[in-house]
Amino acid sequence: MKKGDHLTNLYIETMAAEGKTLAKVDGIVIFLQGGAPGDTVTATLTKIKKSYLEGRVVSVEKYSEKRSNPFCEHFGLCGGCSWQHVNYDTQLYYKQQQVIDNLERIGGLELPALNPIIPSEQIKNYRNKLDFTFTASRWLTFEEMKAGIAFGEPALGFHIPKTFDKVFDVKQCHLQPAPSNAIRLHLKKIALLHNIDFFDLRNQTGYLRTVMIRTANTGEVMVILQVAYDKQDWLELILNSLSEEFPTITSLQYVINKKRNDTFADLEVRCWKGKPYITETMPKPTGSGTLQFRIGPKSFYQTNSAQASKLYKAAFDLAELKGTELVYDLYTGAGTIANFIANHAKKVIGLEYVESAIEDAKVNAEINGRTNCNFYSGDIKSLLDTNFLQINGQPDIIITDPPRVGMHEDVCKMLLQAAAKRIIYISCNAATQARDLKILCESYHITAVQPVDMFPQTAHVENIVRLDKK
Repeated sequence: MKKGDHLTNLYIETMAAEGKTLAKVDGIVIFLQGGAPGDTVTATLTKIKKSYLEGRVVSVEKYSEKRSNPFCEHFGLCGGCSWQHVNYDTQLYYKQQQVIDNLERIGGLELPALNPIIPSEQIKNYRNKLDFTFTASRWLTFEEMKAGIAFGEPALGFHIPKTFDKVFDVKQCHLQPAPSNAIRLHLKKIALLHNIDFFDLRNQTGYLRTVMIRTANTGEVMVILQVAYDKQDWLELILNSLSEEFPTITSLQYVINKKRNDTFADLEVRCWKGKPYITETMPKPTGSGTLQFRIGPKSFYQTNSAQASKLYKAAFDLAELKGTELVYDLYTGAGTIANFIANHAKKVIGLEYVESAIEDAKVNAEINGRTNCNFYSGDIKSLLDTNFLQINGQPDIIITDPPRVGMHEDVCKMLLQAAAKRIIYISCNAATQARDLKILCESYHITAVQPVDMFPQTAHVENIVRLDKK
């Protein structure tokens, strides 16, 4: 076999990591881009390794009963909803299986029976935040290039997966509710009408860079336009047009970014009109009343608001707080978990490495009347040490919700030293969670595993693990 060969009559057995599927060729495993479990397909060979092959599905000879019709015209080009061709029950099955495989195979962990995955009521339009990128020359599909369409048409959309300079034009995105699509399309129309330059990602020239749209469950909308340099007449034209066309925008902001990348955590965000924040609400864990969370342009908040409430409620239930505990909330972000549980603990200590997030956490604690929360910012592996434990006290419960890379080994070892009676570990990456749990299980038993589907139509799954001291 050689790269480029067509392999026919491949039966897809199951889903694999990173949204790929798995089939076999003469007993050799082949990981495929595309297809669904139960499909019979033809694929082209893209990579040959000693123990496995990789390929790309080029046609489906027989469709699986587990298939669903993709609802988005950008399916196959965009990496955002790569599982929309698989029905939702099947998605949930494989997400739960992904958690088991990661914890057992990577971590070598002994697991109790898993709780059934918590599904999402909304499987479309569930995200509260999206980032779109301007490009001076949109990405052309292979079919468009064959048809002789020339490069050079500006676009406003998403990056092609795993690329920094290839952006395709989005006609309609099904991830975020209205008015997200209308705002994006209006921005593009106004810019083209007035010959305002779109950014060239490769040559680092042009004016319009990105737009972030945040929508809250309160109906408030935030728009953050990022431009390459200060040109007030263009800014006024665009922002005034947005404000007039969409009076529902409650926070209209902009960033002047002269760097080579689009991150603006270290840049000033200027409020053009409205408030510099929007507000999300969340039911309290006992169901009586709601919490409020102020979300700024740099704030972290779970991108599926409805599922965030279910995620935190599941973590709260597993923690079994009695009201007398000192709780450490690691990677607290804007203090959502700390605020969520504070009325059911003696005291909550929140730790976070992003300083601006800690400021959000303090504001949110004040808004919600949480007087028993203290927040500290700094690198967690440096912040959480023996001295910190001596000053703040040995925790009874630890809740940790790290980013995808998981916790640093030093943090895991400090958790062993902290010797809390219970740890609740929330993760959006069961592979790094498994790695960390292997360390923690020196002193802890895993007593519960609860997957939660935060991201329908994708291969991603959130997972909660409860550990009790041996």
